[in-house]
Order: sequence, then structure tokens, then C-alpha cells
Amino acid sequence: MIEIERKFLVSSDVFKNQADKQTHIVQGFLNTHPERTVRVRLKDDKGVLTVKGKSSSDGLSRFEWEKDISRTDAEALLKLCEHSVISKIRFEIIVGKHVFEVDEFHGDNEGLIVAEVELNNKEEAFEKPEWLGKEVTGDPRYYNSQLSKKPFKNWAS
Repeated sequence: MIEIERKFLVSSDVFKNQADKQTHIVQGFLNTHPERTVRVRLKDDKGVLTVKGKSSSDGLSRFEWEKDISRTDAEALLKLCEHSVISKIRFEIIVGKHVFEVDEFHGDNEGLIVAEVELNNKEEAFEKPEWLGKEVTGDPRYYNSQLSKKPFKNWAS
């Protein structure tokens, strides 16, 4: 139940031609406390409720618990969320032995594209595709819970 991942900005849209899967995601946060977040998500027609713990000091790992819920329950919970709801398209791209999840944000976060790769341990090596840009692991501005509070469109240039 410990999630280990690294997060990067994306430098081009070449990843779209390499994607094996695309999913439309709408998500919101019932709780965005620094010690824990509670997220509700609709992935196409499937609902998911997720609880995440506080990130480690390096931003690489944290506790994560997920439970599938019905679409109806997810839609009802989205109406109770704090701040704004996030809309994005997730592209899944296999690179070597890993799957990169690339999120292309819409709405208030339009223009932001972030890639994540989950690892088995903090030192695990992985192949970096040519479209992978600057690493932003541990930068809280790129946490979805923070993007719901302070969207990308409101960041200073």
C-alpha cells in the first residue's frame, strides 16, 4: 500500500502516438489536509475512492488505499468536493519495463502535461523516453490536490 513514483513535465506531444490506452478522468478532493487526501474519481464510467497519506520528505513515496465504487456514488461524491474538480485525459505508454501515465489537463489546468512512473523501490532504474522533461517529484504544486486549489492557469509566468 506504499506508492513509489516519480513525476515529470512533458516536453512534447510525441507520447500521444505511443499511447496504448487513453482514459478520461474527472476527479475531486473531499479532503486536502497535508497529512492525508481523500479523492473521488471517475475513470470513464468507473468510480474510485482513494485515500493518500503524507508524502515522504523526498516526495517519492506515500501510503495509498483505493476502493472501487459505483459511477452513481462517484458522481454524488464529486458534488461534495472541495475547490474545483479536475478534468484530464490519461495516456498510458509502455516504455521498457514500466508504464508511464501521462496526464493532459483541461479546464483550469489547461496546458499542463505531467508524466508519472511507478517504481518498486526508490532506486529502481527506468528508461526515460525522449518526451520526458524536467523532474517535478516532490514539488507540491504538481499534486492534483493542489491543482484543484491553485490551478495551473493562476500560476505566475
